[in-house]
Amino acid sequence: MKLMNFFVIGAILFGIACTDMNGQVNIKSKQDSLAYSIGLQWGKNLMMDDLKLDTDIIKAGLEDAFKESPKLSDAQMQAILTNLQQELQDKRMKEQQASSSVNLETANAFLAKNKSVSGVKTTESGLQYQVMKAGSGVSPKATDNVKVHYHGTLLDGSVFDSSVQRGEPAEFPLNRVIPGWTEGLQLMKKGAKYKFFIPPGLAYGAQGAGAIGPNSLLIFEVELIDVTPATK
Repeated sequence: MKLMNFFVIGAILFGIACTDMNGQVNIKSKQDSLAYSIGLQWGKNLMMDDLKLDTDIIKAGLEDAFKESPKLSDAQMQAILTNLQQELQDKRMKEQQASSSVNLETANAFLAKNKSVSGVKTTESGLQYQVMKAGSGVSPKATDNVKVHYHGTLLDGSVFDSSVQRGEPAEFPLNRVIPGWTEGLQLMKKGAKYKFFIPPGLAYGAQGAGAIGPNSLLIFEVELIDVTPATK
């Protein structure tokens, strides 16, 4: 949510939206569609932050802005919005910390149980892997480039990244990815397919990344298609 854009968005909504005699919004033009879309997104942002605000008071604020007769000074308004931003930031931080703790406990419990599953091996770092298909080619070094097909999921089975679903293998230097990958793929030979269970500390840690929550354990099925030595 961009708090500083509230009045800009509000001006667009107030100035363009058209209503009929029953107060229903009529979307008859490209401008109307744009105005309604902005308003809809604005409302969703407010709901996402769980801000239960009186829409009549929001409208009054818009009207006062157009009349240039605000009931609050710019300094007061900025102080209120700055305070709100801080409250939202603190709330998100607490939520992230709580999620981080739960995810770490869940990951550790899973790894403790998974290490006794038949075929699962655990390295000194805590990385767990299972050989799905043995290879017969060379093993990559950390400095090599690799070509792989992979399918990544979280513990609940949700897919966060998959070259398999995209239908195109990925190529990258092995030392430019998460530690779990850098270590794990060096255990493989060309042509092999492994399943990796990567602890949070060897993945994205407490920060998370996009759809990957803080301290999430990652599960990858990886096929090593090719290995190219790094050029000097």
